[in-house]
Amino acid sequence: MNFKKTYVPAKGYTKISQIGKCSLKKLEFGIIELDAGEKLPFYTEDREVAFIMLEGHCDVACNGEVWENIGNRSNVFENRKAESFYMPREQALEITARDHIKIAVCGTPVAEKTAPQVLREDHVVLKLLGKQPYQRETSFIIDSNSNAKVLTIGEAYCTEGNWAGFPPHKHDTDNMPYECVAEEIYYFLFDPKQGFAVQCMYTSDGSMDEAYRVKNDELVEFPYGYHTTVSTPGYQTYFLWLMAGDYQGFNRSNDPEHDWIGR
Repeated sequence: MNFKKTYVPAKGYTKISQIGKCSLKKLEFGIIELDAGEKLPFYTEDREVAFIMLEGHCDVACNGEVWENIGNRSNVFENRKAESFYMPREQALEITARDHIKIAVCGTPVAEKTAPQVLREDHVVLKLLGKQPYQRETSFIIDSNSNAKVLTIGEAYCTEGNWAGFPPHKHDTDNMPYECVAEEIYYFLFDPKQGFAVQCMYTSDGSMDEAYRVKNDELVEFPYGYHTTVSTPGYQTYFLWLMAGDYQGFNRSNDPEHDWIGR
């Protein structure tokens, strides 16, 4: 199975990873792109949905209320603390673009209905994880400190030429509090845009062993298995990461053959 997908830029809402049509059972991903003044109605159905502002600014209307000027950057490399908005299941909303917008749409089925929420820049937690040569700056945007019940979402900025998420790690076994069952997606962007990274994913028994060259606007789905990323020299490597599973959080285990490196 090919776990890599490519987003072809288009107006409106483009569904990329859909439950029942991809390797994932609990996690969905798509992109909204609109120009200034354009509007898009959206209904969340049985999913909670987080909208991460990748580019531009928008207004959002729901429940008779309007939230204005959500967004704080013209591209993901301009500001490492993304603004976002969260919508519960069974929620109708309308998005109006103030300028050109690009929004990552991250969803997962949930049983509980919560409340809509706008998450501004000051909500985001930014941490420097790892050390040379496996270092990256990671933000935490959607987690238990938001109204979301299942989704966990953030952004990673890899130090040039470094690995990220090393030692290789996984989250496909129920062994709480150390590891939970959670699916994940990485969506990649680069500066300059012709850059690329290498995304590795494998299982200990060798039944899966893949290394993808990922380019701008490409994503990789992780239904299970260990994964780690290699950033190329000369380019800024960014990926949005989103998770959904049995528990909300960052519970994972390292490949025991390489765990000594991170100690």
